[in-house]
Amino acid sequence: MPRAGGAPPPTRPADSGYRCPVPRPSHAHPTPEPDDSHAGTARAVRRVSGLTVLSRVAGLVRDLVTVRIFGDTAVGSAFAAAFAIPNLFRRLFGEGALSAAFLPAYARLLKDDAPAAHQIASLVVGLLAIITGVLTLLGGGALVALVVALPDDPERSFSLLLVAAMLPYMPLICVAAILGGMLQAHGRFGPWAAAPIILNLCILAASAPFFAIDGADPRRWAFYIAAAVLAAGVIQVAWSLRALRGCAAWTRRFDAARAEARDLLRRILPALVGLGTLQLNAMLDTLIAMWPNWVGPTMLGRDYPLDEAANAVLFYAQRLYQFPLGVFGIAVATVVFPQLARASTDPAAFVRTLRNGLRLSLFIALPASLGLALVRDDLVQTVYTGFGTGFSAEGVARAASVVLGYSVAIWSYSLVHVFTRAFYATGDTTSPMRIAIGTVALNLTLNLILIWPLAEAGLAWSTAASSIVQCVLLARLARRRLLSAPVLDRDASAAIARTIVATASMGVTVLLVLLVMPDRDTWGAHAAALAGSIAAGAGVYAIVSRALGAPELAWLLARNSSPAAPPADEPDDANAP
Repeated sequence: MPRAGGAPPPTRPADSGYRCPVPRPSHAHPTPEPDDSHAGTARAVRRVSGLTVLSRVAGLVRDLVTVRIFGDTAVGSAFAAAFAIPNLFRRLFGEGALSAAFLPAYARLLKDDAPAAHQIASLVVGLLAIITGVLTLLGGGALVALVVALPDDPERSFSLLLVAAMLPYMPLICVAAILGGMLQAHGRFGPWAAAPIILNLCILAASAPFFAIDGADPRRWAFYIAAAVLAAGVIQVAWSLRALRGCAAWTRRFDAARAEARDLLRRILPALVGLGTLQLNAMLDTLIAMWPNWVGPTMLGRDYPLDEAANAVLFYAQRLYQFPLGVFGIAVATVVFPQLARASTDPAAFVRTLRNGLRLSLFIALPASLGLALVRDDLVQTVYTGFGTGFSAEGVARAASVVLGYSVAIWSYSLVHVFTRAFYATGDTTSPMRIAIGTVALNLTLNLILIWPLAEAGLAWSTAASSIVQCVLLARLARRRLLSAPVLDRDASAAIARTIVATASMGVTVLLVLLVMPDRDTWGAHAAALAGSIAAGAGVYAIVSRALGAPELAWLLARNSSPAAPPADEPDDANAP
């Protein structure tokens, strides 16, 4: 309906709850907007990190509960495998190759051609739902057929049927993830950062009755929790669609999106090969850990170095290193990705945004790497023992060894996410693919070598080594292919030096705290040592960083930004946005 002055309203989705700004043409902003400054990045990181902290805390509580249901047992390994497989496809489709090819184009079209953006989004979401739905039907049928066709083995049958029961979560979480990416392109990071809380609450609700029933069967409860996971997937899709109201206009017409769809197909194939290889490697990791459960206790006539509890130990240890990575490392990459996409035609802004992301990632992830390595024993004891069964003493020692292997490379996991998104933001999905194939081959080779002397910890050490190699190769290639200036200038190099000094100070502090608490033979003693180490280490890290004038600390703490904030790649005496 025309306005009072006779001018028609701007085109927007018909929704009374409209909350998204009308996209403006790209020529309206010849220079980067304030949110592309370091302060804007840090503010968005704080928002995502804050919600992610809540979801990770809920996830930690979820793990505290499920580990006391399943423990480091064959049932725990089966649950871990069933839960991991749908999420492998999420990382491939919802947050991997498809996201890498789709989101930069979607973000660009939102500024230049909104109807085409809505059409390409409708096409991608529809095809994703169909393809993943078909894969679910085929995969579930194949798993049931294996149970019927293979010789009777109760452990294997239980595990395969549990995977089949949880597999329908795959299309739900893939669609929800791509909807979350669309929200990020609209600058709305909160809804998808909060979506995992739904999953955690559903699992907790299904798990709670187990502790009120005498003689409750963990095997039966594994299927109850699988049903809760599927319910969470439905709610997550509905949550994301609700958050997109006023931002997306769904349609069955794709005329304006045909050219974009062809270009999307061209860019997605290399990403599918590269990231598909990564997911294949993750599947091989699961197969290596689940070999005793699915195949048997020997390989090529030799006793296998892992047992039926290996996958449970690996899964719950992974949860501990993924906490800092998910809260901060991936949060930085999530926020930086759409900003890099918007700055892809402005070399100076692109370099500035990438440096901001790298500096923030390293500022958070480097102390997380060292800190997690130092407190690993107390952390595993505190989280996975006490208040019920949980891990056995042997399981605690094994999990701590796995945490050590993963922890040494938290910094590189974080930087790899940022570097990879820098390539994707420019539409280059081929270069990361080539590096991914090489590092996956390295990872698999190291896996098969290191499990013999190190058991499941060998999988963690091979992952860490491969990630460090991948990070170095991506940095070198980014300098040659993407950037008009060095990845690190003088200011960024000085920032990294400050981060290293502050991290070393934190490490010495944590060691001193642990030395003054030598006798830790109860759950309470381990919890006190963990709390004291974290408090003292974090306090010293913040104090030293501030004393050294680290601007990253100010970026993370600042609540407001100014359009006149100095760019991060130039000296900043004030060190405040």
